[in-house]
Amino acid sequence: MTTTSPFQDIKPQRPWQASTKDRLITFAIFLLSILASVVVVSFTGLSGKLGLFVSFVFVFIFVTSGRSYLQFGSAVAKDSLVNILVAVGTFLTIIPIASILFEVFSKGYKGLYPGLFFQDMSLNSPNDPANVGGLGHAIVGTFLLVSIALIFSVPIGILTALYLTEIKGKFSRPIRFLVQAMSGVPSIVAGLFILSAILYPITKNNSSLLGSLALAILMIPTVARTSEEVLNLIPNDLREAGVALGGTQWRTVAMIVVPAAKSGLLTAVILGIARIAGETAPILLVAGGGDRYNFNPFSGPMGSLPHFIWNSFRAGTPESTARAWTGLLVLLVIVFVLFAIARFFGNRKVGK
Repeated sequence: MTTTSPFQDIKPQRPWQASTKDRLITFAIFLLSILASVVVVSFTGLSGKLGLFVSFVFVFIFVTSGRSYLQFGSAVAKDSLVNILVAVGTFLTIIPIASILFEVFSKGYKGLYPGLFFQDMSLNSPNDPANVGGLGHAIVGTFLLVSIALIFSVPIGILTALYLTEIKGKFSRPIRFLVQAMSGVPSIVAGLFILSAILYPITKNNSSLLGSLALAILMIPTVARTSEEVLNLIPNDLREAGVALGGTQWRTVAMIVVPAAKSGLLTAVILGIARIAGETAPILLVAGGGDRYNFNPFSGPMGSLPHFIWNSFRAGTPESTARAWTGLLVLLVIVFVLFAIARFFGNRKVGK
């Protein structure tokens, strides 16, 4: 014989969620605020979309906070005020991002065609149609520039982070200060340094190697700081366990700490790549820029996506401008893919 529980028909409650009545009231306040803001704009000096938005925000804050104060007290009113301000700040942050994405996509997709990613501009002029020529040389050049910059910056950045977190020697404070200072160095300064220190006195010619050195200077602080934060997340119990088992410090770091932080260190590298992928100033100064394929990083100027975009806009013709927007779209997609990969690895648990 089965017995029925008197509580089996009771559904679990979530008191923190808004009820249907609260949602209707919030929607009514939203509509009332829109109407009130229209009235305010009509009888004040405010005008345009900006005036309507500002008046709506103030009216909505006043009505929502006043209702919360009358119904629940001052604490809930303050909480409503802060929530609205956060929502407004988020909305204002999204507006320029969405505007940039819409502008680049709406103007850049028109120039997409299969040959865009395989052809170069060696036989084309700025007046040629946008579907003639391509940016294959720029993609290859960007890939080579970033790859060589990785060879220089990743070991230096990760070793710097290991020194700051594991060794903690007497130079830790000045090195950390130097890394933080380098994070704010303008990109053109790195290009001018390579120009004056290597190009003029030694090589005398532009090359992809010099551009990669300039990009490496910009990438090292990003990799070092991100790697330091990741290594600080590794529990000290792992280090103590390695030492307790008889391992030296370098073996403990190499065989326990670094593998545990592998996904985080990979995220640091990807963020560093995204940091330098769109840099223009150092490439223009030391890498030059070409309109044809160049697979030799040690000789001759090499094209890149930033140079392709800059050069196309500089030409000023409608065809070259359309080509520049397409290059912007391709570069934006590459950076977004890199950040998505970094986000994926960053969400994984450290040491998993």
